[in-house]
Amino acid sequence: MSQKQMKEAFVSNHNGTSVLEITEGLCLPALCILCRGFLIILSQHLRSSSHTWRTRFFIDFAFLIVPLVTTLTIFASFVLLEYLIVIIFGAVLLYETYCRRTCYARMPVGKILEKFLKISLESEYIPAISCFRVINSAFTAVAILAVDFPLFPRRFAKTELYGTGAMDFGVGAFIFGTAMVCPEVRRKYTKGSRLCYLTKSLYSVWPLVFLGMGRLVIIKSIGYQEHLTEYGVHWNFFFTLIVVKLITSPLLIIFPLNKSWIVAISIIVFYQLALDFTPLKRLVLYGSDGTGTRVGLFNANREGIISTLGYVAIHMAGVQTGSYVLKKRSHIKDWIKVACYILLTAIGFFISLYIVQVNVEVASRRMANLAFCIWIVASCLILLSSLLLGDIILNFAKFLIKGATVPCSWKLIQSPAANRKHSESLVSEAERKEPTLCLITAMNRNQLIFFLLSNVTTGLVNLWVDTLHSSTLWALFVLNLYMFTNCLVIYVLHLQDKTVKFW
Repeated sequence: MSQKQMKEAFVSNHNGTSVLEITEGLCLPALCILCRGFLIILSQHLRSSSHTWRTRFFIDFAFLIVPLVTTLTIFASFVLLEYLIVIIFGAVLLYETYCRRTCYARMPVGKILEKFLKISLESEYIPAISCFRVINSAFTAVAILAVDFPLFPRRFAKTELYGTGAMDFGVGAFIFGTAMVCPEVRRKYTKGSRLCYLTKSLYSVWPLVFLGMGRLVIIKSIGYQEHLTEYGVHWNFFFTLIVVKLITSPLLIIFPLNKSWIVAISIIVFYQLALDFTPLKRLVLYGSDGTGTRVGLFNANREGIISTLGYVAIHMAGVQTGSYVLKKRSHIKDWIKVACYILLTAIGFFISLYIVQVNVEVASRRMANLAFCIWIVASCLILLSSLLLGDIILNFAKFLIKGATVPCSWKLIQSPAANRKHSESLVSEAERKEPTLCLITAMNRNQLIFFLLSNVTTGLVNLWVDTLHSSTLWALFVLNLYMFTNCLVIYVLHLQDKTVKFW
């Protein structure tokens, strides 16, 4: 076998892992981000000078990127141990913060909680959504290179036909995360006619056309390894994003945003019925002649074309979630209710997933069927709810220290109905100004550039390094250096106040 064939075989024919194992790993990044916040608050209190950009970068890299690399490689079978370590570390930091509190120093914890529940939050955006998108971007960047090394567990790779792999989640979560902040949800196109809005919306896909065609030409010209049954011969994820945008833009003009869940359910149910009661499933798996032919443009790309319907349903579910979460709220109690409601909804989806997998069909990324879509939405909601709850806990820690500020988290303001005696302790001058030394903010600001940079550097590493025969230590070094380089480029762009856009 050639090197290309060996690498293709190495990432093919896998059946995934359990839903529980993937779900276990979803909340770990949220806990790491929470510990990062505790550490920043405590260090601000203990130090008179603020962190330099280098110090803040290393803190963010250590808490956001390193745990993802280790969880997907050497600690893949010890996730619960990681949870224990992170929880103990976070509890110690929170206890130290509480003991060193500068606000309500002589007040018992019960009274402090009562005061905390009366405050309001001020933010132009929802930090949990930014963290959600950044976590998925970082996870994807780590996984697309790590999968080529032997230390990456094969059960985490993309599944061949049925099953749930960690990399399968990354694909669906990207669609879901993009939908939560799409222009329709953010009311970006509020002026002009619907036709004008539709024209602007459809025009915005041209960068994706360029990127999709560019990737196709480069991959074919250099003979880079491909997973044929992932999308097909010519199709790639950029083309899926294009079709999803072309379909959902008219749908969001016809149907109200708060009815997106009805559209999502209707699409995925009819799609699943078509898979079960028509030749559609056979067409996806075996082509038009039943022998797996790749003759003709449709047969060559049948997986990518047909699975788009499932991703459309995921996108509409993301729109529904985004329109709910981005509603204007200020009181901390309201956000606690939102986080709990999303968590309960996620649990309901997991129950539905079990029923569907037992009675209808097991999840399949290749077809993006009903079970796959339910799994993606449930997992995204679990991650989002854990980030919301984490940010609420982080704000409690900020509430205890006068002038504490954490990048990419809510700002505290005094509730109008509350006593204004402690208003100065809640709104500091530092907090009025948006912090800039933040890797999360930097990655969220230039997410597409980070994704493209990760793809390019992944290709370069594969061309220069024999990934199949790399030792564990060498693979870890390469993965961390690769992520360090990508993150540093994005971070420097952010420090230079540069936002790279193609439209």
